[in-house]
Amino acid sequence: MILKLLLVIAVIATVYFIFFKKKPSKKNSVNKKEQTQSSELVECSSCGTYSELSETIISNNKYFCSKECVDKG
Repeated sequence: MILKLLLVIAVIATVYFIFFKKKPSKKNSVNKKEQTQSSELVECSSCGTYSELSETIISNNKYFCSKECVDKG
């Protein structure tokens, strides 16, 4: 009897978490700033290749796409 009751509670909890629990919204201004910053493209100072700002290497206030370009520049 107790096993059936626990099983019913587990099924109800599973249905609740799958269908009714609200997921956090992605409308925060912080998230928007991070998304726009990461999608900005900047030009490599050495080779001229455009890379996302989040993936660049900054050295001497210049943007570089890779360590090889940092060594060249």
